[in-house]
Amino acid sequence: MVSSSNIKLEFILDDKKAMYRKRSLKDVWLDASGQFPVLLLTGPRQVGKTTFLRHICGTDRTYVTLDDPPTRSSANEDPALFMKRFEPPLLIDEIQYAPGLMPYIKMAVDAARKPGMFWLTGSQQFLMMKDVSETLAGRVGIVNLLGFSQRERAGTHLEIDPFLPDPDKLGKRLTFAAAPDLKAVYEQIWQGGFPALVSGEVTNRNLFYSSYLQTYLQRDVRDLTQVGDEAAFLKFIRACAARTAQLLNLADIARDTDVSIPTVKKWLSILQASFQIRLLQPYYTNLTKRAVKTPKLYFLDTGLCSYLTEWETPETLEAGAMSGPIFETYVFSEMLKSYWHRGLEPTIWYYRDKDQKEIDFLLERNQMLYPVEVKKNATPRKEWIGSFSVLERLKMKIGHGAVVCMIEKSLPIDKNNDAVPISVF
Repeated sequence: MVSSSNIKLEFILDDKKAMYRKRSLKDVWLDASGQFPVLLLTGPRQVGKTTFLRHICGTDRTYVTLDDPPTRSSANEDPALFMKRFEPPLLIDEIQYAPGLMPYIKMAVDAARKPGMFWLTGSQQFLMMKDVSETLAGRVGIVNLLGFSQRERAGTHLEIDPFLPDPDKLGKRLTFAAAPDLKAVYEQIWQGGFPALVSGEVTNRNLFYSSYLQTYLQRDVRDLTQVGDEAAFLKFIRACAARTAQLLNLADIARDTDVSIPTVKKWLSILQASFQIRLLQPYYTNLTKRAVKTPKLYFLDTGLCSYLTEWETPETLEAGAMSGPIFETYVFSEMLKSYWHRGLEPTIWYYRDKDQKEIDFLLERNQMLYPVEVKKNATPRKEWIGSFSVLERLKMKIGHGAVVCMIEKSLPIDKNNDAVPISVF
């Protein structure tokens, strides 16, 4: 008998349908499903992966969740029987709980050779990707999803191209970029992008993040990587959150959390692979020998980051010591979403050298570098782009630059660089 959690999708659009918000990924995903036999949607827990896929997949695709213990046992103990019981088209949720299914999915794909046979989701990349790469190479398309972007919050212009300071592409985004409101921006930063909070389904933010951390520690950390001391790991996460938008200093984190540097490295890999943080690599070549070569650490959800660093209101966050770093973190997250939620992987760097010249972000596209600076201020200043001149020594084409800030509407700083409002995202 099929478990109640494994149902045909004509029954899924329940009373939450009215709360559903469209995601930018929809057309990209459906197009890819017409090309790949297997699609894998990865991302942190509770960002809406399952809700998104169940909403768009139609009525002929069966849904199976491996969060359901009996179903998980069936998949692990007898994967061949499981595959006979649940035939494609199939949506399997939390595929990482049954890695033994991968060879059987491969056999089903090779036998039928049809696109769109399997849709998979997973929140634990560090175990899952090894199985996917070894078993489904050449058969699977992999897409990442984070919490709601600014566009998805507003529900408009979802299919616009990813952010790039190129005047033509930027001009399209500027047509809908309203004058930003400082209070509203920090309310979004403080709240974060998790759908349950954005939709209003959950109104107690602190309880949500407390529960989220407990689930994360129990499922993604303790069960899968055998972190023995949850209290020490939580202290480590908080230490990382306090250092968002800063250069990664392993010794500094190790000292503040009373663990060894090898442990810090291991735990950082867990945070990266479970989509909690991203380490942004520096841009350097043989021509930039004085460039800093240490990555910068960014949290991927500013709400979780604000909760971990104990900012109790948007107002205290905006006025506090983390105001600038959290603003930069928000911009980085929005840039990343603008690419990931359109099925693309951006090439993003930062630049810093030993002469204290720094550029927050360098976007590389078609062998051209586009510099991006981030400022919380609203009045453009020419010194904001002072470090852009270091790019002239690189043997690369330099594209139009931008400073993302709180300005009401876009203004040129000089002929090659503009100040643009944060609402451009």
